[in-house]
Amino acid sequence: MDLKIKGKIGVVTAASQGLGRAVAENLAAEGADILICSRNEGNIIKTAGEISNKYGTKVVPVACDVTEKSEINNLRSVLDKEFGACHMLFVNAGGPPPGMIDTFNDDDFRNALELSLLSSINLVNTFIPLMKEQKWGRILASTSISVKQPLGGLALSNVSRAGVVAFIKTLSDNVGKYNITANTIAPGYIMTERVVQLLTDRSEKEGRDYDEIKKEIENMIPTGKIGSPDEFGAFSAFLLSEIASYITGVTYLIDGGMYRGTM
Repeated sequence: MDLKIKGKIGVVTAASQGLGRAVAENLAAEGADILICSRNEGNIIKTAGEISNKYGTKVVPVACDVTEKSEINNLRSVLDKEFGACHMLFVNAGGPPPGMIDTFNDDDFRNALELSLLSSINLVNTFIPLMKEQKWGRILASTSISVKQPLGGLALSNVSRAGVVAFIKTLSDNVGKYNITANTIAPGYIMTERVVQLLTDRSEKEGRDYDEIKKEIENMIPTGKIGSPDEFGAFSAFLLSEIASYITGVTYLIDGGMYRGTM
């Protein structure tokens, strides 16, 4: 299927690995040029070279900590210089550390909100003026299944990501007249470096074998497996595309059926 985004410009955050990289690769495979960022300069430069060599599109890397407004402003400056347009924005950031509510203090919750919610707001506010000018845009924020079904041991994530959904839903009401869509994607277990680390931490804490814990999780998922980053990236690329023009204000689960609710 042609997603009709060849030659369009995308911005993908937290793109050196995991879900962000999967989205960047799928956009590049469709012929889009992209600006990608992560906090580690060496990693993001390496990733950009690999994606560009594989798909033949322009991929510009920028070191950026999305919790810092000044660094988001610099990201916009690089975009203006290299591309002069922004059609697609994938908002993504690493997850906060695991733990129960009584594990954390006020500063921990404040930092989690900075990482998940405020970074999303700042990124959107930085790039959406370009979308309004061109009267075409796609915004997709990555959260977690926890926005529908809070997960045990992930108190910071459960609390901080819910606000992203409210922000994106509200945004969708305001920008539809500019031919801009705004959606949220909520992954369950996807086999990224973060999930491997969460399983490893749990294995060490509970004194159980890693594979035993992995199998336990797979048994909770109706499809019987943990998803792949490419499955996540392909669906994200669709939601960021021209042909998804009538989809906005929605939170999409990509979880193999793990969520037990009806809506």
